Amino acid sequence: MKTIPRTGQAFKRAPPCFNSCTAAEVAWASWRLRETILLMAVHRDNPLGLYISIPFCRSKCTYCNFASGVYPASEHARYVDRLVKDLSQSPDWAIQMGLELPRRVDTVYLGGGTPSLLAPELLEWLFTAIRKHFELEPDAEITVECAPGQIADDTLGAFQAVGVNRVSMGVQSFIDREAQVSGRLHSRAIVEKDLSRLRNAGIINLNLDLIAGLAGQTFASWDESLTALLEAGVPHASVYMLEVDEDSRLGREMLAGGARYYAETVPSDDMIAQMYTRAIERLGQAGLAQYEISNFCRPGFASRHNLRYWQRRPYLGVGLDASSMLRGSSQAADRTQSGYVLRSTTTSDLEEFLAGPAPLETAWLSPARQHEEAWFLGLRLNSGVDLAALECEFGPEPTSQAMQVVTRLAAGGLLEFDDKTVRLTGHGRLLSNDVFQEFLGQDVGDEHSSLQRFSASHLTA
Repeated sequence: MKTIPRTGQAFKRAPPCFNSCTAAEVAWASWRLRETILLMAVHRDNPLGLYISIPFCRSKCTYCNFASGVYPASEHARYVDRLVKDLSQSPDWAIQMGLELPRRVDTVYLGGGTPSLLAPELLEWLFTAIRKHFELEPDAEITVECAPGQIADDTLGAFQAVGVNRVSMGVQSFIDREAQVSGRLHSRAIVEKDLSRLRNAGIINLNLDLIAGLAGQTFASWDESLTALLEAGVPHASVYMLEVDEDSRLGREMLAGGARYYAETVPSDDMIAQMYTRAIERLGQAGLAQYEISNFCRPGFASRHNLRYWQRRPYLGVGLDASSMLRGSSQAADRTQSGYVLRSTTTSDLEEFLAGPAPLETAWLSPARQHEEAWFLGLRLNSGVDLAALECEFGPEPTSQAMQVVTRLAAGGLLEFDDKTVRLTGHGRLLSNDVFQEFLGQDVGDEHSSLQRFSASHLTA
């Protein structure tokens, strides 16, 4: 429930589609892809991203709709053991599925849940397995999500030992009362103390999450949280608008018209949109430029791992309710898979996961579906969709057809474009789900629904 309406790797050798381009076109397109990286690179040298789901929490937030919960600490070792086995078996799985699984890894993201609850020896066990089965690049971005007040001293030492160089902290609100009624266990003072501890440990690449629309939140209290975030001096911030659905306690209560969890004090949609707009304004003025619908950073501090989701670069998800996106291999027995992308997600049932390899939910995406995905993922980025790169990957016909949609949406003030790029307008970001839906074909079936579901997974900071 913490997303806005859901919906750079340079080439080391030219991808196949460049063979028909001139040298000048190759140079220009390569530069654009390196700088904006809007489309998934299709060459074999593209490194992998690893997403590791850690579903354990000390308390379940009222707004949370993730596959996480309060489980006995005795389950932690069993869970990491399962993670290690899945990591070791992933190359064989990729071969069986006819997939390209890069061995080099340039981003690792431990999301949750609260990964910092794992004991130091479990973190070290997990990272030993990662380095055993994959080649972790020396400058890899390694992110761990943390809850304020839940980073023990020995855990912080383990972060340093395993190479964690980025921490994303789920603050959600700097107003103590708002945090408490949402099920958070921290205060503003605790957040400030943890930031100091992380910096003293040498971790300066820090993200703070805020949610617009929490129970009891007002425009004035939201402004106070923004001020506190800016005073914290972090180089990255994520701002999410409260999402109401039946997968969270607060969402179910609101949909039922009840009053539990202070549901009646949740701000209106219009107020939440105003809060979001205010965040864009204030963060931008302070040097935290918006680079994606929910994400803001100072130069050089964009989330490299999350960029790969929007750029359609390969990633492997391991753990509970973890998603993967990998390309079909040209060496696969079924050669038709070489032009397809597989999206898969693991079970969201902890006992089923711990019991052993559970069936994956999978969907093979055809080039046509990938083209649609390139639009609604690329449009999440402020840099927009690069038309030359899109046409080079998919050809002129689908791009020309999509431009008819672009022209219509631009007339409605939702998109803006020139001869190189298409972007969401400020108004379009507020209605992004409606915009993205316009780029899906009329033959909506299982492939479409899977594409939307998998693409919305793990869009964390």
